[in-house]
Amino acid sequence: MILEMKVPSPGESITEVEIAEWLVEDGDYVEKDQAIAEVDSDKATLELPAEASGTITLKAEEGDAVEVGAVVCLIDTSATKPEGSDAPAKAEKKEEAPKKEEVKPVASKTYASGTPSPAAKKILDEKGIDAASVSGSGRDGRITKDDAVNAVPSMGTPTGGNRGTSRSKMSMLRRKVAERLVEAKNTTAMLTTFNEVNMTPIFELRKQYKEDFKAKHGVSLGFMSFFSLAVVRALKMYPAVNSMIDGKEMLSYDYLDISIAVSGPKGLMVPVIRNAENLSFRGIESEVKRLALRARDGQITVDEMTGGTFTISNGGVFGSMLSTPIINPPQSGILGMHNIIQRPIAVDGKVEIHPMMYLALSYDHRIIDGKESVSFLVAVREALENPVELLMDNDVKKALEM
Repeated sequence: MILEMKVPSPGESITEVEIAEWLVEDGDYVEKDQAIAEVDSDKATLELPAEASGTITLKAEEGDAVEVGAVVCLIDTSATKPEGSDAPAKAEKKEEAPKKEEVKPVASKTYASGTPSPAAKKILDEKGIDAASVSGSGRDGRITKDDAVNAVPSMGTPTGGNRGTSRSKMSMLRRKVAERLVEAKNTTAMLTTFNEVNMTPIFELRKQYKEDFKAKHGVSLGFMSFFSLAVVRALKMYPAVNSMIDGKEMLSYDYLDISIAVSGPKGLMVPVIRNAENLSFRGIESEVKRLALRARDGQITVDEMTGGTFTISNGGVFGSMLSTPIINPPQSGILGMHNIIQRPIAVDGKVEIHPMMYLALSYDHRIIDGKESVSFLVAVREALENPVELLMDNDVKKALEM
């Protein structure tokens, strides 16, 4: 029996996918549920499992864009599994015997073949001029001392280096990210406001509790839980930042779904922490770890990256000191974290060294006023600089569930 395998729908509103990579070869024997291909949609990379065991015939090439529901391969379910093989057999490529290199006689160069005389070579070397760029006036093209003295260095682009180029097709996910970034710049009135935060209180809390926290909960007490809960608090204070424009209306949400921008093998991924307002420090850290691992392993689904109401992006992990993050449409705000640097600041009239971080809030000025955006960012900073009172209700052990 010949089974036609069709492209399943990876999510609502997605009409086509791209064959990113075949994990098997034409004619291989595959087992049911074995991953046979990776397909890119405009939101994620997903694995395509075999629907039955049998011999596979590929009907699409890597890089092909195929519509949802189209046949991408055939599986002959009547084929028997090759004997002596526990794993699906892959076509073995015979190694070709190395070809003997053809040895060509190399003509020995002489002065008559265009090389410089010893005196000319010394002059050319001092001037940094390649002898190949000098025309010799001597017999049979010999480069004389006078030729070297009169040679002028080229004022053009230096030659001799590698100037090759390469061209590769962007994945569907990368193309979609590019489209959304351009869309955000062209369709929103995006502005960015900045502030800085003293991370000393968070450093002290992590130093004191991180080992016990990890031993009890199995996850690290990172910065993301502090920032996420600080954002949750600020969004409750300024709900316009948790709103979106829908046509001529402003759509506001009574829940807080925080998108976390992470870098995956296929590009930027933005998984969503659902109902972050109901999560504790442990809940936030556990969810961040789960989503980051799924994004790294290419297992993240479209549903896990859809529907966020606000985004947090941490460019600091790559060493960014300051940036203007781009809004993730149709959201209206994104908070940018940056690297932490020991800097001198004034504290009670004295200069002290503290771990400092710049914060950036990009927002859609069409529905968020300057006063709201600045106040929102100040609220985030206040919570980060006073986490015990504003994020932990003055009970650290209870907040960390110790």
